[in-house]
Amino acid sequence: MSKYWVIERGAPYSTEYKLYFYGPNGPISPFHDIPLFACSEKRELNMVVEIPRWTNAKMEISKDQRLNPIVQDVKKGKLRYVDNVFPHHGYIWNYGALPQTWEDPNHTDERTQAKGDNDPLDVCEIGHRVHPRGSVIQVKPLGILAMIDEGETDWKLLAIDTSDPLAEQLNDVSDIETHMPGFLDATRGWFRNYKVPQGKPRNEFAFDGQFQSRDFALSIIDEMHRSWQSLVGHVVDRNSISCDNVSVIGSAYKIDHSEARELVEKQPAVQPPCPIPPEVNQWHFIPAE
Repeated sequence: MSKYWVIERGAPYSTEYKLYFYGPNGPISPFHDIPLFACSEKRELNMVVEIPRWTNAKMEISKDQRLNPIVQDVKKGKLRYVDNVFPHHGYIWNYGALPQTWEDPNHTDERTQAKGDNDPLDVCEIGHRVHPRGSVIQVKPLGILAMIDEGETDWKLLAIDTSDPLAEQLNDVSDIETHMPGFLDATRGWFRNYKVPQGKPRNEFAFDGQFQSRDFALSIIDEMHRSWQSLVGHVVDRNSISCDNVSVIGSAYKIDHSEARELVEKQPAVQPPCPIPPEVNQWHFIPAE
């Protein structure tokens, strides 16, 4: 049984929706209070699932709201949904983030020549289960893709649930092509094209779009963890990020459990989900490059 659980506030698929995380002592921040490593010896990681596979609503850990609940992203006043780019429907993996990581927007990566995107490190979990929104699962890192999104470095980690039947056979990015042929190409194509239906250009990648190895991915994870440590330690500019937490030793932003509980309890009660716009189910066809 997971040591973490979630409660909803507001109506799903509305701007009022919030998904708060709880631990044994009450509300926590999924960004700051969940440890990065589930097992540091095996280099197994905790992953926060923001978006279950096959769904379209662009849910994400809110960086600026206290305790960092999962919310639906809003752009130009409208709730965001990813388009279905044929042959895919929604996200083709369980999509989420690594806690206690941060892509520093003040740092230019010498490998990509672009600054960080100011988010936790993104994860694509490629196992066979569909994990509910708000799940905290243990994953094995396999490789990483360096997407350049609107001039910013946006790393995409590939990982697999450690309890998945394929987990023992997948130990590096090359194993994915062996046991899941075509999946790496599908992943790269998804990230390249997903904004095209909105009239935007195809996304670009560093390293000529090649996936990098597990060891390379682990080095990026360690780097992003150090950036996060500087963030919660009040060493760097927070860039409007809420760093409130209940457990990080030495953090300048630690609050007590009663304050965290009061913050959640004053939120509106959960409501029935709002309807998803019918156009979200439309399929979009992108010409070949």
